[in-house]
Amino acid sequence: MTVPALVRLPVGVVVGRRKADSPWLDYVWRPISVLVGEMEAAPWTALGEDGGQSLFYAGNVEIELHRTATLGYRVNLATGTPLLWVVLRPTGEEPPYSVLTVTADAAEGESLTEVGSDLVETVPMPEPIRRQVESFVAEHHIERPFVKRQRDRGGSLRLADPADWEKDGK
Repeated sequence: MTVPALVRLPVGVVVGRRKADSPWLDYVWRPISVLVGEMEAAPWTALGEDGGQSLFYAGNVEIELHRTATLGYRVNLATGTPLLWVVLRPTGEEPPYSVLTVTADAAEGESLTEVGSDLVETVPMPEPIRRQVESFVAEHHIERPFVKRQRDRGGSLRLADPADWEKDGK
């Protein structure tokens, strides 16, 4: 069962294309930034050149904020330079990628880097999004104590009773 997002933040994704220095690739693509709000431009609109690369508006997507992910948001915000993870999925045609998702959850972002052929890159989190994520965390985060699990002598897991730690000398 998927838990619905409590907050959805519309963003636009800007992608850069640079000529590849490789006999196997023509271009190297990577997310460059996220724009706050929903853009009216068509996906894959050329935005111009910057620093030897062509910039494109890749499309709109929503950052979803979930109450169950507040720990990941807190970890991201605590770095001092919070990031957004942008995931582009290869299309096998032109345009070469579609915007799959953008997330502010550090744990989700890291887990997305392990998935096959998707292109996953971090970009700086814009200040208005940082403020909204901070507000969301302040309102919805619940501190949950760490519960150590132990195996009983039969090999199954059980929750450890902190009183046992003192008896066992731990």
